[in-house]
Amino acid sequence: MNPIQNCPTPRVLGVCLAATLALSACGGGGSDAPPPPPPAPAPAPVPEDTRPQDARTFTPVMETGFAALAGAADTDRWVGVLNGSAYRIEVPKTGWNGQLVMWAHGYAGTGANLTVGNPIMRRYLLANGYAWAASSYSKNYYDVRAGVEDTNALANKFVALAAANGRTLAAPSKIFITGVSMGGHITAAAIEAEAQANAVNKVKYNGAVPMCGVVGDSELFNYFAGYQLAAQQLAGLPMSSFPQADFSAIAPAIQATLWTTFPTQTNAIGDKLKNIVAYLSGGPRPFYAEGWANASNQGNIWASIGGDGTINGILTANVLDTTALTYKVDASSASTTALDTAFNNSIYKIKPAADANRLRRDGLRWIPQVAGDFSVPVVTIHTLGDLFVPFKMEQVYAARAKAKGNDKWLVQRAIRDVGHCAFTAAEAAKAFDDMAKWEAGGLKPAGDDVSTAATVAQPGYGCTHTINTPSAEDYTAPAARAALQANYPACP
Repeated sequence: MNPIQNCPTPRVLGVCLAATLALSACGGGGSDAPPPPPPAPAPAPVPEDTRPQDARTFTPVMETGFAALAGAADTDRWVGVLNGSAYRIEVPKTGWNGQLVMWAHGYAGTGANLTVGNPIMRRYLLANGYAWAASSYSKNYYDVRAGVEDTNALANKFVALAAANGRTLAAPSKIFITGVSMGGHITAAAIEAEAQANAVNKVKYNGAVPMCGVVGDSELFNYFAGYQLAAQQLAGLPMSSFPQADFSAIAPAIQATLWTTFPTQTNAIGDKLKNIVAYLSGGPRPFYAEGWANASNQGNIWASIGGDGTINGILTANVLDTTALTYKVDASSASTTALDTAFNNSIYKIKPAADANRLRRDGLRWIPQVAGDFSVPVVTIHTLGDLFVPFKMEQVYAARAKAKGNDKWLVQRAIRDVGHCAFTAAEAAKAFDDMAKWEAGGLKPAGDDVSTAATVAQPGYGCTHTINTPSAEDYTAPAARAALQANYPACP
């Protein structure tokens, strides 16, 4: 097109010619003007800082297979390694219901080998047509971030891995997630809005069942810190700065001062610690006394205290915060007494480093949060006498869900036992079955009030959802549970 032809009159021809040469109003054209400078390059992404966990190496244990479940439906079972994680997958050979359940295992220690196991409700899942899959995660230690990412990655590869093993499957119509202990943290974190937005491997779960879970995230570590501070204070070896550099050296003296027989029998001074921990762990309740005297509970607690607040190198700075903890040392009154006030005023308070567990630029927080920000059905179960991951976790979760307006999606159940994750398979299966039926359009299932102190303290609390039906898959010894139950009124 000739831009001059579009000029309105000869009178302004000179103006149009000048404008044409300037690549202006009369339609464009060539020019000797220099091109504009290229845009400035985008700034390079700021790399995340490194932490001890990043330098650790782990080896997935490659299995040749895993055994069929006796008396269960015939299944295809596959094992392998995905992105540095071992995995197991099981799918009914016939009658698959099109739904997939992701199983998240608990804390596996600090060793180099990565192993994977089976869900406690495996028999129920297969009987009801579910497929399931479980990852070892690519890292050990308390690495919930790795647990979420690796479990999600396995869920996303489910169809492809089936095809690689000779079976063509449609994409699952629904995906659920469930797990125990640290796996309960993984389960609860995976459905949070923050994880849905920031995880590298994203999965939209339809529902979740966290069991004996760390559903209060870093509040668990604050609980451990409160236990340590109170024990030191009562033993006459109070903390005056954090971290306590010589804790391993003074631990035997603390135990000797507070116990007549460690870890099962405290003396009069130790009874004050027992009362403090009752309130730190969820308040007076059935099975607390038995849980306190449980050697496994105390052993797990003492193995978890005395650190520097980085959770064994998962973080680079201290995340512990005891400023909001209240210590109920005086057992003579349920109200706050002068003894309680004096103790609380004198005890050292640990304060966290700023942004110790901040949002990351490359994915999830190093310790993913459980903020109660979810919108799918969730059913939890938790034993009352568990002092390693205490019942208090359920109270924190309830409060956070309510604050977000999401308590309508949450059902919580108390189980009458003392062990950490000491469930019967029937209790786990019932929780999952009720969640799945609710998600499919059924009524919201029944749960327990975990937050009202007077309710939790009732001798019969937890009866409604405790199922003492023994099976080979149980996480608790039926005889041991029966002995504990004998100390309390029989459930209806």
